[in-house]
Amino acid sequence: MADKQLKEDLPKVIAEMEQKCTEHPDSIMAHHHLALVYRKAGRHNDAIRELKRCLEIDEQSAEAFINLGAVYFELGKLDEALQANKMALRYAPNPAQAHTNIGLIMQQRGEQDKAIDAYTKATQHDPKLAFAWVNLASAQIMAGNFNEALAAAKKAVDLDPNFPMSHNNLAVAYYYTKDFQAAKNSIAEAARRGYPVDPNFIKVVNEEA
Repeated sequence: MADKQLKEDLPKVIAEMEQKCTEHPDSIMAHHHLALVYRKAGRHNDAIRELKRCLEIDEQSAEAFINLGAVYFELGKLDEALQANKMALRYAPNPAQAHTNIGLIMQQRGEQDKAIDAYTKATQHDPKLAFAWVNLASAQIMAGNFNEALAAAKKAVDLDPNFPMSHNNLAVAYYYTKDFQAAKNSIAEAARRGYPVDPNFIKVVNEEA
């Protein structure tokens, strides 16, 4: 219901934000908020235009670069997304989010070692960023580094036990380190929290446990 209401309210919100940008053409906050609403509405090109306007106002806006990178990533424009996040690294007081985003880009490209490097840097800058640990576990699994994946997944669960994907990644790491009962328990926890666990993975684990 909340999502439906939000979707119905978007045209009104967009109109209000567009009016604010007209009244305050040099307000980076107004343009940034409008960009975020455009993105939520699926109007990616409009979001890109507004984020570029933010960068015209403040060429060192790390937040604008990060969100620009996110929009490009959603459009599958990985080179542009990578460049935006590299620019964010220059200006962000804490570059953990930009490093995490770069990790996602590298994973999308299948470059697991570079993804691991980026996620590791993210966790160094912000050891409490659970999303970076979750993705580090995923990249380590893809690279075949199962003990490292297990350590990263455990850290993710400790930091945010309510994040379903962390339990799924922990289950996968347990499976590859041959702790099948622990994998089964983590699958149950991931499913309980709403994660769509792969049925084939469930079957394989149940056969081993």
